[in-house]
Amino acid sequence: FKVSNDWRVAVGVDEVIDYHHKWEERRHDLEYNIDGIVVKVNDMRLWDRLGRTAKAPRYAIAFKFVAEQATTTVESIDFSVGRTGVITPVANLAPVHISGTMVSRASLHNIEELERKDVRIGDRVIVQKAGEIIPEVVEVLYHLRDRDKELKRPIIPDMCPVCNTPLVKREGYVALRCPNPTCPAKVKGEIELYGSRMGMDIEGLGSVVVSQLVDKGLVEDVGDLYKLTVDDIAGLERMGEKSANNLIDAIEKSKNRPLFRLLTSLGIDYVGETTAQVLATEFGSVDRLMSATIEELEKVDGVGEKVAKAIYDYFHNERNIRIIDKLKQAGVKMSDEVEGGERPLSGKKVVFTGSLSSLTREEAKEIAQKAGARVASSVSSSTDILVVGENPGSKYDKARELGIEIISEDEFLALVRGE
Repeated sequence: FKVSNDWRVAVGVDEVIDYHHKWEERRHDLEYNIDGIVVKVNDMRLWDRLGRTAKAPRYAIAFKFVAEQATTTVESIDFSVGRTGVITPVANLAPVHISGTMVSRASLHNIEELERKDVRIGDRVIVQKAGEIIPEVVEVLYHLRDRDKELKRPIIPDMCPVCNTPLVKREGYVALRCPNPTCPAKVKGEIELYGSRMGMDIEGLGSVVVSQLVDKGLVEDVGDLYKLTVDDIAGLERMGEKSANNLIDAIEKSKNRPLFRLLTSLGIDYVGETTAQVLATEFGSVDRLMSATIEELEKVDGVGEKVAKAIYDYFHNERNIRIIDKLKQAGVKMSDEVEGGERPLSGKKVVFTGSLSSLTREEAKEIAQKAGARVASSVSSSTDILVVGENPGSKYDKARELGIEIISEDEFLALVRGE
């Protein structure tokens, strides 16, 4: 693929900062929009040693520019309902150009923020895109208010603007929420998350399609997606037979995603991609996770009391249990265990430490998984095998304390070959 010519090797932090300032000033000279620069370690030999997080490599970091801002007028204020039921005030604005697009709506985050800023209809406000993506109101220009004219404050709702259910506020939280699990706005949000790239990655299942499916009563939850037919989808606006067939194919393919993708897509409170990966490694299947106690969940690395309770509550909620049953009946994969007989590391939980001589960490992880293992990032009492490379860290000491089997890289390779 084509690579930009606008790159350079920087020696030291000062040169990086100078380069950042240069493109912050010249960003509008480019034929495309940018929101920052990427700084990489200029030695590929170090990349494996630095490793990566669940979302990004540690050898590269985004160095963002200060967000572009613009001034405009608040024409009205609506209240939207998100996937979790949180009520978000949204300012409808006189259209203004920011970071390459026209912006006419901006988030006011929550009711408390709306009241703290005292945003009124008719106010002049400063708007920016948070992370160059989501427009938000950052400041009200109070000095521009007409002293002879009283601007109207928005009326804070006490009923859900979508399903008319009385709103509630959880103890310790500032947000108003709709508690109705079948509120159409919440259902749409759940299905959008389920089909998103970070979830089950169902291409073509965007917000417009989801909205029509829910409004027409074709789906009531994510489990109903697998009952849809080509005729159901072809009957939607802007969806012909070809598009309908493509979406049905994408829904069918989603049945075989890794377990952590399924767990991410369910929208369990506090369970994002990283925690989902940890849970998938620790439990290996939805059934084992559903039967786990709060105490067992709390023992998992990175899962504290609050997260453990959220997971436990999710899998003991009647509606969620019905959804899981629907997914099972549809043939959605509920386990990372591969069918086809016993493999060398079937059911084993494996951890790696130190530098491996013949493999990258990702290659070793893939080999272990193909051999039937679940690969974890840290040693615990449930670890079966620790594979040790050069310069092992504290994992080695912990494994010895716990009496866990410790093997070398060569022994690991022999084991997966069945020797």
